[in-house]
Amino acid sequence: MMIIIDANNLIAGRVASYAAKQSLLGEEIVVLNIEKCVLTGRRRVVLGDFVHNINRGVARKGPYMRRTAEFMFKRIVRGMVPYKRARGMEAYKRIMCYVGVPDQFKDKKAETIKGAGVEKLTMPHYTALGEYVKLVSGNKPEQH
Repeated sequence: MMIIIDANNLIAGRVASYAAKQSLLGEEIVVLNIEKCVLTGRRRVVLGDFVHNINRGVARKGPYMRRTAEFMFKRIVRGMVPYKRARGMEAYKRIMCYVGVPDQFKDKKAETIKGAGVEKLTMPHYTALGEYVKLVSGNKPEQH
């Protein structure tokens, strides 16, 4: 079975934890509109963490961090699955992320996660993942 999640105005960590749990149970997960999910915290602090992780290491040896919204989200999910073990590798492969909504999912109904919305936050400090992509890489997220 395939679970399709619309990440518009959802907290990235909560979407990632839900996706990780469901993929470990054997479900195929598709996350749409990943550039519109939000990261909580003060913008300057979160952006500083991203820049620190990207500039860490050297180009030939790594670690190399990709600067697209899909791979930034997949990196968040990777921390929530045991990706070095066979079970975790399989679960990680079952999660697909897309910027926007691809044509193959336009006619399918996407669900949201209860309790993962921005309205649940008590603090006003959050920014969309797409904004961080623009600031870190200098380009707009690609539409499929």
